[in-house]
Parts: sequence; C-alpha cells; structure tokens
Amino acid sequence: MAKVLLTGATGFVGSSLLKTLKEIESFQVVMAIRKTRVAVDSSTFVVGDIDGATDFSTALTDVDVVIHCAARAHVMCDDVADPLDEYRRVNVAGTLNLAQQAAKCGVKRFIFISSIKVNGESTTNSPIFSASSLPAPLDPYGQSKAEAEQALLELSQETKMEVVIIRPPLVYGPAVKANFASLFNIVSRGIPFPFACICNNKRSLVSVTNLVDLIITCIDHPKAANQIFLVSDDHDISTSEMVREMATALEKPTWQIPVPLWCYTLAGKLFSKSDIVDRLTGSLQVDITHTKETLGWTPKETLQEGFKKTAVAFIKSKSSR
Repeated sequence: MAKVLLTGATGFVGSSLLKTLKEIESFQVVMAIRKTRVAVDSSTFVVGDIDGATDFSTALTDVDVVIHCAARAHVMCDDVADPLDEYRRVNVAGTLNLAQQAAKCGVKRFIFISSIKVNGESTTNSPIFSASSLPAPLDPYGQSKAEAEQALLELSQETKMEVVIIRPPLVYGPAVKANFASLFNIVSRGIPFPFACICNNKRSLVSVTNLVDLIITCIDHPKAANQIFLVSDDHDISTSEMVREMATALEKPTWQIPVPLWCYTLAGKLFSKSDIVDRLTGSLQVDITHTKETLGWTPKETLQEGFKKTAVAFIKSKSSR
C-alpha cells in the first residue's frame, strides 16, 4: 500500500482527488492543510501557511508520494502590493521547501499540479501548446508556476526523488466556481449571449474527473517519472459551442446574438480590457499526444459527460439554497 500526502485537499481539485483516492484500497492518504476547516484526525496535519518556512516533517513520515495541489491561485484583480512576490512566496518557495523536505524523508515521487499558464495565455495564430513547448508565462501566477517547475526539475537531478508535472487548462466540474459557474448561471436563466460570432476559436478544457484520473495514473506509472504532462478532455470547443453545450447539459434553450468580433476588440481597447476580450474570443489549445502515448492514458469522461455532471450539481445546489 502506497502512502500519499496530499496538499490542497480542501480545494476544488484536491477535494475531488481526496474522495477518489479514499475509494482505492491500495492507497493510504494523509493530508496537509493550512487551517482546521475539516475534522482533524490521524490522517490530517495542520501545517499553517505554506511558504519557505513551513514544517512538513510530521506529515511526511513514511510517505511514498506527495501530490502538491496547494497553491496561491490565479487572482484576476489582485490587490496586494507586489503580486509576483506573493505568488513566489507560496508557489515557488513553498513548493520547493516541501519538495526538499520530501526528498530528505525518502519520498519516491513528487507530483506537482502546475498550470497551462506556464506555456502562455493564448494559441491564437500560434502553435498549439505541447509538452515540448518552451515556457512563456505572461502573468505573475504563470511565472511563479514556471519557476516552481524549474526548481523541482533541478531538485530531481540532485536527489533520488522523481518529479511529475501536470499542466491543466481551465478545470471544471461539480462545485466549480468563478467564471465557469457564472456562465452556467446565466445559461440556466435563458439570458441571450452575444457569442454567435465567436465560433472559430478553440479552447481546451479538462473535467476534474479526467484531471484526477491522470493524477492517480501518475502516482505509480513507471514512465511518468520526471515528465511534464499536458491534460485536457481531448475535445476543443469554441466559446459559442461551450455555451450550447452548457445549455444542452442544463436542458435549457439558448439564444446567441451575432455581435461581430470587431466590436469586442474595440470595446477591449476602449475600456482597457483587451486581455479579457482575448480570453473570450481567442484560442488556447493543448496537445495531449505526449500524455496519451507515454502513459497509455485517455480521458475517461467526455466533455458532454463532464458538462452534464456539472449541470446536475449546479441544479442541485440551486434547489438547496
């Protein structure tokens, strides 16, 4: 039985991963959490804030594999004085500190949940991101994840601990929040979207079910060692298609108004929101060929199945309010 230490177990991805791991008899799971949000027992260790000084020694006892989901998440409107410094404190120093302690404790493998933002923000008029694409982060969050990746790969060369890096794009599923949840809410109300003309861009998404399945595959797969994996549902869609898929999952009609793309571009420039417009109208695609061929892995859940599960959970949450 492999003993797994999971950080970020109370987060969106971490909580789903924790639930699945606990259903597999071959894994013993322990958690390192920042605050006592859950009942603390022998499998839970409160380590406080994660940074370069956090002590993980007790939580790492006899651990075989660390799955590091905890991070300072991407913040759209960051109000701290120096966002990059804050991201580095948690995502770089905190990650390297945990990894160094893990290596000293004899941990065999360290799985790091990174972000496609390491590769950049867009593949509009440029090659699709692949495992061999050079890092090109454009914001403090992506830069911190890229620096953490580099530090981990260097550590793997200095120690016997194997490192696995996974870069997901937008992750969705039951209990998803932020913009994806807001879109579901608007679609559920039947409000028309001005997205009919945003039909030629392509976005890669990944359901939390598929991401969790890949993470679990990487726990003991011999070919995963010291590799970087991109992940998606392997079904890229346009913004207009995404709204239609949401409506289908919710069993709601949807109306989309044909607003020309130049209107979005102009609005973005006028209101200094070009980055938001680019995310809405542009493309961000990932090529998961390396992941599939190296691990013999394919997404277990289709995009339509993932949207349906998200819709069912969304409807259930609304009815319980």
